[in-house]
Amino acid sequence: METKHFKDYELRCRCGCGQNLMDTGFMKKLEELRVKVDFPMVLTSAYRCPEHNAKVSETGRTGAHTQGKAVDVKVSGDRAFTLLKHALALGFHGIGISQKGEYATRFIHLDIAELGERRPRVWTY
Repeated sequence: METKHFKDYELRCRCGCGQNLMDTGFMKKLEELRVKVDFPMVLTSAYRCPEHNAKVSETGRTGAHTQGKAVDVKVSGDRAFTLLKHALALGFHGIGISQKGEYATRFIHLDIAELGERRPRVWTY
């Protein structure tokens, strides 16, 4: 689902399969977040097909990205703080933080998936 700030090509699986099965409710929340932070949000990952997710994630063929309820946002510094503050206020409850190393590789994972009791709500990479 495209929105004003997020286009179909940004949301497709990166393996080349062309799938974009992003959840409508998630995309509304993501668009609301983009308006609140008032800066461009570069997505490094959005929807992932089960096969691709199995190659790049510990969650295997399942997980928030395969449900269309997760994105990874390339962000660092003050913008990372701002993104995190507004994401929490809007109800994103799966937060993965990677802020070590070069600025170009830093990101924050955001999701709204319900994946069971054992799933962490906040983690680092």
